[in-house]
Amino acid sequence: MRDHTGTEPGTPRLTRWLDGRLTRLGVTGVFARDCLLAAVLTVLTFVLLGALFWFAAPEDGVSFDPTRAWLIIAICCAQAMLLCLRRVRPLLCLALVVGLQLPINGLSLPEVTIRGLAPFVVAYTVGSLLPVRRALLAVGVAVLAESVGAAVVVIPDLLTGVAYVSASALTYASATFVGGYVATYRRYVELVRLRADEAIREQQAKVQAAIGAERSRMARELHDVAAHHLSGVVVQAAAVERLIDRDPAAAKAGVAWIRSQGKETLDNLRLVVGVLRGRPGHEDGDGAAPVPGLDTLDELVDTAGGLSGPVELVREGQPRAVSPIADVALYRIAQESLSNARQHAPEAPVRVALRFLPRSVTLEVVNEPATPRSGPSTRTGGVGLVGMRERAQLIGASFAAGPTPAGGWSVTTTLPTNGPVASHPREEATA
Repeated sequence: MRDHTGTEPGTPRLTRWLDGRLTRLGVTGVFARDCLLAAVLTVLTFVLLGALFWFAAPEDGVSFDPTRAWLIIAICCAQAMLLCLRRVRPLLCLALVVGLQLPINGLSLPEVTIRGLAPFVVAYTVGSLLPVRRALLAVGVAVLAESVGAAVVVIPDLLTGVAYVSASALTYASATFVGGYVATYRRYVELVRLRADEAIREQQAKVQAAIGAERSRMARELHDVAAHHLSGVVVQAAAVERLIDRDPAAAKAGVAWIRSQGKETLDNLRLVVGVLRGRPGHEDGDGAAPVPGLDTLDELVDTAGGLSGPVELVREGQPRAVSPIADVALYRIAQESLSNARQHAPEAPVRVALRFLPRSVTLEVVNEPATPRSGPSTRTGGVGLVGMRERAQLIGASFAAGPTPAGGWSVTTTLPTNGPVASHPREEATA
């Protein structure tokens, strides 16, 4: 995989820096950059071969005919120019470079093997772009073709032929293996990068999920506390409004109750904030308020009964302790159910049943309408049911809510339990 500039993933920082500079210069795309590389290598090939023919070779006692030397330089430069095809058509580029190497071998002296830079570069490119087997097959064919051509044209004896074939094979094979190694390393670096990105995305997803869960928890707690108490305040405020002229004393008593209820609401909200911060009890010097649970259902029922119609609490079976989170969740479900009954069916009788069965604990809150008029089944749409269902799912309990045959509303939560029946904490305290 490459980007629009032809840069492979996992390339070194220096290469990426060079890619950035070329992009700013307007040299983008694989072919354009390979053309620039071909031009640079053509100039370098001309300089190196010129130094070889007119400076290095004469010092070693080897002399080339000027015409032959210029022909070799021209063909080697043509080889270098063909490198503009090295990534768009690598096999064609290899074939053309090998084809031009044959006349170079024919023009060379038997004791001298001349190669430009193009064979190394094209073999490296084939090794980096093609699968290993295909790259080795292509390079093997190239070595065979070049060796056969050299044997026909320039090799005088067997020993020289073996040396020439070995040099040719070493040239192409070494460059191919280097290209394959570089490509493998780049793929490995890219795989590591992808795995790191995936791990970061998974961690971010976990963080977002944790944040969402915490927000849902905060929303449930605040809704349960605020809705329960504030709905009672609204009901009592309406009663005070009606009594303020007829019975000032009763109105004053109602205002006092509203004040106490507001203080209790504030205390409970402080408790919720403290729990959500992970510091239950003694939050910032406000005191340690007990976390509500099934033990305080009597107080909850008494408060609800004093605000609207009669509320009955029924306990069945041998009480036993449940987990702390289930204890709070069942209490909040009962609290929200009573709040909904008070809002949607005021003055209707409500029955709260807490049943300790052998393998489960069931909490049922049922209200029947005082008159045949519409009950809560026609006025659901808030977040109360959603919060209760989430709490039930959190503790592994089943949750069901819906209208009763008489037109009321029923909420049932069943918590599976295992183990022996234990005494209820309240009974142990009074024993």
